[in-house]
Formats: sequence, C-alpha cells, structure tokens
Amino acid sequence: MAPVPVRKDRRVLRAVLRWTAATVVFAAVGTSVAYGITRMDRTDVPGLATESDGRWDYPTITRPPLPSGSPRPLAESNRTGTHYADLRRLVLPAPKDAHIDPALRGADGWLATKTFLAEYATRDDRETVGQQLTDNGLRHIAARGWTTPDGTHTRIYLLQFDSVTVADEVNSPGLTSYNMPNYAVRGAERMMADDRFPGRAAVDDVTRHAYDEIKPYGAEQVRQAYLSAGDTLAVIVQSRKGTAKAVPFQQTVVLQSQLLG
Repeated sequence: MAPVPVRKDRRVLRAVLRWTAATVVFAAVGTSVAYGITRMDRTDVPGLATESDGRWDYPTITRPPLPSGSPRPLAESNRTGTHYADLRRLVLPAPKDAHIDPALRGADGWLATKTFLAEYATRDDRETVGQQLTDNGLRHIAARGWTTPDGTHTRIYLLQFDSVTVADEVNSPGLTSYNMPNYAVRGAERMMADDRFPGRAAVDDVTRHAYDEIKPYGAEQVRQAYLSAGDTLAVIVQSRKGTAKAVPFQQTVVLQSQLLG
C-alpha cells in the first residue's frame, strides 16, 4: 500500500484566526496573514480596489478549537489531513442581512446526501456522483445556504472523507477537470474555468477549481468552486438572476478556503 502523501504546513498560525471582510476582504490574524493577500496592492485583486466594490459584510470568523493534542488538518504531523474540529463549525457563516436557507440546515447540522446531489442537473449525473461518494466512503456533509438582499443565492457544502488521498481523488479526477467541472449543476449546462479569479488569492495547500457559466446564461448566472483541503472537499455554488457578481464569489471562496486550512 502506497504511503499517504504528507501535507506540509507552511504557516505558523495562532489558535484563533479572524476575518473582518467589511474592512479587508481576505484579512486574517496570525503569521502569514491572508496567505499573501496583504502583501499586494489593493488593485492587484478584484475586491480590494475600492471601499464600495460589492464586498459582503461577513461577521468576525473564529476557527473552532481543536481537541486537546490534535494537529491542524494541513500540519506535517497530520498525515491523513484530518479535520479534527467539528466540521459543522467550519462552514463559512452567512454575511450580514442574508436570509438563511432552512433546507440546508440538515438534521443536527448534517445534510442528507440526496440534498447535496440535487445541485446536479440530470438524474444520471446525480446517480453517478452519488455512487462516487458511496464508493469513496463519504462520512458526512455539513452545509449552509443563504440569499443576500441583491438576490444572490449561495450554497456551501463540506464533504468529509477518511483521508486527504480520498478527498483529492474525489475532487480530481472525480468531479473536476482543469477547464470545466465533470458534471453540470442546475441552471448552468456549460461552464468553464474562471480565468479571472486572482491566482495570487490562492491559499496554501488548498486546491481550488473555480468555474463560471458560459454565455448565454439562463434565468440566472451560476458560479461554482471546488476546494480540496485535507480530508474535506468543499463545493460552493452561487447564482443570481441576470449576473452573479465576481467579487462576492471570490470573497466567499477565499474565506472558506482559509477556514479549512
């Protein structure tokens, strides 16, 4: 049996990280804050250019405590990439004034797999993805959804597996490829890699695939991202009638990446 790859922890982090997105979109407290974002000029990353660029007002975000003696998911000593913190507390909270989607609350915070699979457009794809999750030993799903006053509907799903190796395989080649997702989500039959997502907004050791719907859009424009971080795969979907704005999508993806890192 091949050894499980070691994920090197290249960050020195304090026990608590906080982000105040209303002031600095991707800011965090601790060494190597914001994974390099703060080392750039505001104009280098969409969303940092002006004070009125469409950023959402997220609450201060605190990472949940780890059980005593447990390593962080991307620490060198954590060879399986396990998130020992409660996964339900690792889902990004909704921004200010958002209306929470009760359908994604689940039972005791755990979402039924069929609810997640409903994101995919066709019955065949839902069955195929569902079988992949079963075959790879999906443990559980934590989720949150909301709609902001401008009509943007956001859904975040965290899928936890037994190891980083399994989560990476489900991510790619399972659900994603470089230039498009392998399975279409509802309302967006054709998507392509989002080449406008700022590369310098990457979070260390979190693999990101971001996609944007190809014109012509349907009733809504859809944006989507897959994040592989340790034993967990995050799936983020945003949609909005007319146009789904880029800045809130980028902001949401980076903050969720930091929370999982």
